[in-house]
Amino acid sequence: MTDASTPTQTAPATAVLPPSDGDRPPGTEDHRPTARPRGRQLRAKVGSLLKHAGLITFGFVMLYPLLWMLASSFKPNALIFREPGLIPTDIDLSNYTDGWNALLHPFSHYLINSAIVVLGSLLGNLLSCSLAAYAFARLEFKGKRLWFAIMLMSIMLPIHVVIVPQYVLFSQLEWVNTFLPLIVPKLLATDAFFIFLMVQFFRGIPRELDEAATLDGANHLRIYLQIMLPLSMPALATTAIFTFIWTWNDFFSQLIFLTRPEMYTVPIALRTFVDSTGESSWGSLFAMSIVSLIPVFIAFLFGQKYLVKGIATTGIK
Repeated sequence: MTDASTPTQTAPATAVLPPSDGDRPPGTEDHRPTARPRGRQLRAKVGSLLKHAGLITFGFVMLYPLLWMLASSFKPNALIFREPGLIPTDIDLSNYTDGWNALLHPFSHYLINSAIVVLGSLLGNLLSCSLAAYAFARLEFKGKRLWFAIMLMSIMLPIHVVIVPQYVLFSQLEWVNTFLPLIVPKLLATDAFFIFLMVQFFRGIPRELDEAATLDGANHLRIYLQIMLPLSMPALATTAIFTFIWTWNDFFSQLIFLTRPEMYTVPIALRTFVDSTGESSWGSLFAMSIVSLIPVFIAFLFGQKYLVKGIATTGIK
């Protein structure tokens, strides 16, 4: 029997803590959702929607002239400027047939002329610019920095400065009204932009590959053909795409050197649809413009991957 005056001893209360991740048995992980304010999620969704809406609107504004030209190519001439909408009320396919045979020669004749100029310019730029770039990137010669600086300064020269002496020279050589003034300069590495682009790419290729090839007895030509060119396909593809687009759309140089109708290329042939008196065949002009844009779209569609890769790997941002 205990004394009532003696205090009773009780065990101290211990706080029950949740088990830590290390003490929790397997299969009993805590699946409670992370606490993230709904306001932040809502703001992120609204911002994303506004950003995409702005990009779609900007893209539509940029493409609207092209879409309008495409829609106008299916309209009669009387409705082209009377109905500015994108959906034609009266579809007329005769613009394509009439435009194809409207000039002195079928439009395929001018497409072939442009293809000849583009192919010659393409091969010339790929060969000459890559050779010049290899010399600046890998060879050591007297005045290398000076010539490289002069090459870079030539990029800033507008074509209007050099077109007059070029015309005098080609006229004395009797090359006017031939494709030679448009192709031969490409064989002499006159496009400094592509030289600079390839120089930047060649400098990113390790020199150890050149040294290993030299130890195996390879000369510079073999190193250029078997090492540099296979490794520089992105830069070559970028050069090819830009050369194709710029040469196909070139109007000024081709207008200067090609004056006979049978030598016209696509840009000059399209210009002949516009009459100075205002009696222009707009439907045929828009139809043939759409036809002339098809090769450009195809080239960009299949070369977009190489174009982005080539620019990203040459230090040009």
